[in-house]
Amino acid sequence: MPAEFILVDISNSFTKVAFSSRERLGRSFRLPTSELTIASFHKMLRGQEARFAVVASVVPPRNHVVRKALPQPICWVSHKIPLGVGVDYPKPETIGADRLANAVAAATLYGSPSIVVDFGTAVTFDVISPHGTYVGGVIAPGLGAMTDDLHRRTALLPRVKLREPHRAIGRNTAEAMRVGAVYGYRGLVSEILRQLLKEIPSKHQTNLIATGGDAKLIAGSTGIFSVVAPALTLEGLRLIGCRNFPARN
Repeated sequence: MPAEFILVDISNSFTKVAFSSRERLGRSFRLPTSELTIASFHKMLRGQEARFAVVASVVPPRNHVVRKALPQPICWVSHKIPLGVGVDYPKPETIGADRLANAVAAATLYGSPSIVVDFGTAVTFDVISPHGTYVGGVIAPGLGAMTDDLHRRTALLPRVKLREPHRAIGRNTAEAMRVGAVYGYRGLVSEILRQLLKEIPSKHQTNLIATGGDAKLIAGSTGIFSVVAPALTLEGLRLIGCRNFPARN
C-alpha cells in the first residue's frame, strides 16, 4: 500500500525526502541539492510510492526535477495555500517555503508564541505570534558558511570539521577555529533571541525551537531551547499535506 505523502524539502545545501502517513513521518533521506537529478531522485525514492506530494523549495532551478519525477498531485508550499497559520508580512511571496513549513509545525505541535531557529546554509529565526501568525524574523549567515568563508579568504587557516570544543583556549589552529565558530555562534544566536523576545508581547512563555543540520551542535547544550527537532520542516510539510489533500474515505 502506498504511503499517504512524499515530502520534499529542497534547500540550498541538501534535499531531504521522507514518506509519511497522515499521522507520522517515516524515515528520511537526503542528498546534496547540487546532485539532484531525476535519476538521483528516483534512486532516493527506492521504489516507494505515495498518494500525494508536498514540496518546499528555495532552489527554483531544481523544481523541474520534482515535477518530472513525481506523477502524483503536488502541493507546492507558499503563502497562497491553506497553511493553518496566518501570515502577516508585507511581501509574503518572499518568505521561504521551508520557513512557512517550520512555522506550521511549530504552531501546531508546540503552540504559540514560538520562535523557530533553523540552522542551515543560512540560520533563520522565524517568529509565530501569540495569535498563531507568522510575523517575520531574522536571517544570518550559517555556521558552515562562516567557517568556509574564513578558510577561503585566508592563506593559512584550514577547513575544519565542526564539533564541540574540548576547551575555550585553543591549543592549535583547528581548535582555536572550532572555539570561535561554536562558542561565537552560540553567542550570536543568544543575542538575536534576546532581542526578538523583547518584541513578542505575551503572557505565556515563548517556545524556542531549534531545527536544521547544526541544531544539535549549537543548540543542544545551551539550555536555551525548549525543543530540538531536526525534522521540523518535514513535519510541517506533513501537516500542510493533511490540510490540502482530503483524507481517504
